[in-house]
Amino acid sequence: MTKHWIGFLMIIIAATACEKKQSHEELKKQITKELSKQPGTFAIAFKNLNTGEEILINERELFHAASTMKTPVMVEIYKQAAEGKFSLKDSILIKNEFKSIFDGSLYSLNKKDDSDTLIYNHIGEKRTVYSLMYDMIIISSNLATNLIIELVDAKNVTHTLRSIGANDIQVLRGVEDTKAFEAGMNNQVTAYDLMLLFEKIDKEELVNSEASMAMMDILLNQKFNDIIPANLPKEVKVAHKTGWITGIHHDSGIVFLPDGRKYVLVMLSKDLKDEDTGIKTMANISKSIYDFVAESK
Repeated sequence: MTKHWIGFLMIIIAATACEKKQSHEELKKQITKELSKQPGTFAIAFKNLNTGEEILINERELFHAASTMKTPVMVEIYKQAAEGKFSLKDSILIKNEFKSIFDGSLYSLNKKDDSDTLIYNHIGEKRTVYSLMYDMIIISSNLATNLIIELVDAKNVTHTLRSIGANDIQVLRGVEDTKAFEAGMNNQVTAYDLMLLFEKIDKEELVNSEASMAMMDILLNQKFNDIIPANLPKEVKVAHKTGWITGIHHDSGIVFLPDGRKYVLVMLSKDLKDEDTGIKTMANISKSIYDFVAESK
C-alpha cells in the first residue's frame, strides 16, 4: 500500500471518529434545546454500559425524590437480608400509623393518594417482606414503602448509598410525612447518583450477584411506563422506577436493546407547569437516545 493510500485511510478514520463525536454532541444539544422549550427544570443522566459514553445535563441538581427513592430502599432490603437481619419470607403486620421524623407525632396515609389502594383492605393482616417490597417497586405502593422503611431505617439506606459513592441522594423518611415535608425534611436525589445506583445493580456490585439479578427482575415488572419506555419498540425491555408528585415527574432505569447492548437513563423534572407536555417531552427524548444507541453500532 502506498504512502498516499495510507494517508488517505488515516484521514477517513479520523473523519469517522470525529463524526461520531460530533453526533454525540449534537444529540446533547438537541436534548438541551428540547428541554429549554418546557417551563421547569430537568436533569438527564445517560451512560452506555457497553462503551462508557455519557450524556449529563444538570446531573448534580437536587430534586425531590418522590418514589425514585424506593429503588435504594429495595437495595437496603436485600443488603440487610443478606446480613441475616431478617428473611424476605418474614411477615410484617400491615398498619397505617407511622411516626413523623419531625416531632414523633403519629400520622396516617390517605388511601386516595396511593397508587396501591387494595393494600388498605388488608390492614391488620400480615404480608411477607418480599411481597411488600415488590409492590413498593412495581405499583409504587406508599403504604408498603412506609412499612419497609420502618423495617430497615432510612438512615441505613443513606449510609449504603454513601458507601457506593452516591454522595447527594438523601433518604430521610417514608411517604406523606406532612410535618417533615413542611419543615423541608425531604428525600432528595440527583440524576448522577441514580445513574450510579443502576450501574452498580447492572454490574452486580450491590450486595451480591443473586440480589442484583433479583432486583433487576423486579424492576423489569414496573407497571408505570409513560416516560422512558413509552415510545420505545415493544421488544425493548426497561428495568426502571418512576416517581411523581405535583409538578414533578421522574423515571430512572436500564434499557436493554434486543442485541444485548444496554444503557442507564435517568430523567428528572420539577416545577412543571404542563405536566402532560413535560412527560411527553421526556418520552420523546428517551426515544432519541434509544435511536442514537441503536444506530451507533
